[in-house]
Amino acid sequence: MTTHKTQRTEALAGRITPEMEQVATQEFLSPETIRDEMARGRLVIPANRIHLEKGLVPSGIGIACRTKINANLGNSPISSDMGCELAKVHCAIACGADTVMDLSTGDDINEIRQQIIDSISVPIGTVPLYQIAEELDTIEDMTPDDFLRIIEAQARQGVDYMTVHCALLRDFLPMASRRTLGIVSRGGSLVAQWMAAHKAENPFYTHFDELCEILAAYDVTWSLGDGLRPGCVADASDEAQFAELKVMGELTLKAWEHGCQVMIEGPGHIPMDQIEQNVKHQLEWCHEAPFYVLGPLVTDIGAGYDHITSAIGGTLAAFYGVSMLCYVTPKEHLGLPNIDDVRAGVIAHKIAAHAADIARHRPHAQERDDAMSRARAQFDWEKQFALSLDPETARKMHEESISQPSGPHQYCSMCGPKFCSIRNSQQALGGGKNP
Repeated sequence: MTTHKTQRTEALAGRITPEMEQVATQEFLSPETIRDEMARGRLVIPANRIHLEKGLVPSGIGIACRTKINANLGNSPISSDMGCELAKVHCAIACGADTVMDLSTGDDINEIRQQIIDSISVPIGTVPLYQIAEELDTIEDMTPDDFLRIIEAQARQGVDYMTVHCALLRDFLPMASRRTLGIVSRGGSLVAQWMAAHKAENPFYTHFDELCEILAAYDVTWSLGDGLRPGCVADASDEAQFAELKVMGELTLKAWEHGCQVMIEGPGHIPMDQIEQNVKHQLEWCHEAPFYVLGPLVTDIGAGYDHITSAIGGTLAAFYGVSMLCYVTPKEHLGLPNIDDVRAGVIAHKIAAHAADIARHRPHAQERDDAMSRARAQFDWEKQFALSLDPETARKMHEESISQPSGPHQYCSMCGPKFCSIRNSQQALGGGKNP
């Protein structure tokens, strides 16, 4: 086994890297805390050496840090406009996405990914299997040479973390066949298709050590993919999901031996009363490796509003110990998101993450809220707009509601001067003086 210098191996050796120092500053924590959390496996800094040379700003993902947000983007065979996808990437980052995943499955996959890596400073993730499937006539044709080649090529481009469905074993397929929706993960379904055709074990599982060597060489972080995540609340917390999760825990230990950083991808669709249980199982079975969840969506009937069903579940998940939320847009289950859907999805999940950070008492998490409250008490509208997560929308909604948008007004735009509770209470509590 080749030993490569990674953020994890440096932490285990007791050393603090420049990237750890940067994360410590961002999170208002000591560099020693960041180092110790990394050595324990509870924190990752997805920072491919190639991307660092191009200006990546390191970001920490782990229970000790603020809850992070990921935005999934990328073209498809139906929509392959590179300019549009790049615009969505920049919109997501402007709205507060901490990482971006390029899930392109259409034309110009390498070119789109390279442009994203070269133009953004946040970590970028991929699901390499999508490109493998795109290049082959059928997934059944895939060989180890195919996926080892693609994964190394993406690492060489500068990808910071990769989702690979290594823990979906052949024995788990009968369990999935008893589900309402079967396998909803695109990557998971492709792996299942390959195993069924070849009557063989998951090749990502059998070649896991070779994959670890590639990722460690570039310090690419593992995102162990949950190919059996539930796609509806009826399938939540079933034997298939948990069987795969336990294998993820085994692979986490193996990846750590190679010096790799690891985070665990999670569900999916989970009823509210099962979220805490899911997080506890992950922390126990996967040795506290950072948990990264898609949602979870708490109901299946929110079509067109699934950024809300997801943000509800995401808030609870982050409160119970999830480290990163993958956004869901209003277009989930319906189509490829446009730029407005991206904005709505990111903002909804920034709210979810921030709400959890306040409840978890993350350093300085509530300061912005307190500043907003003071601005409201002072009727300082400009400061309220600036402090909001979406200043443009806040300003637009306010000006649509006020009769004198350009002039100062010391009352709320909903109630007017006579019924403004803040104005009236200030007069009453302040001895009758106007604010």
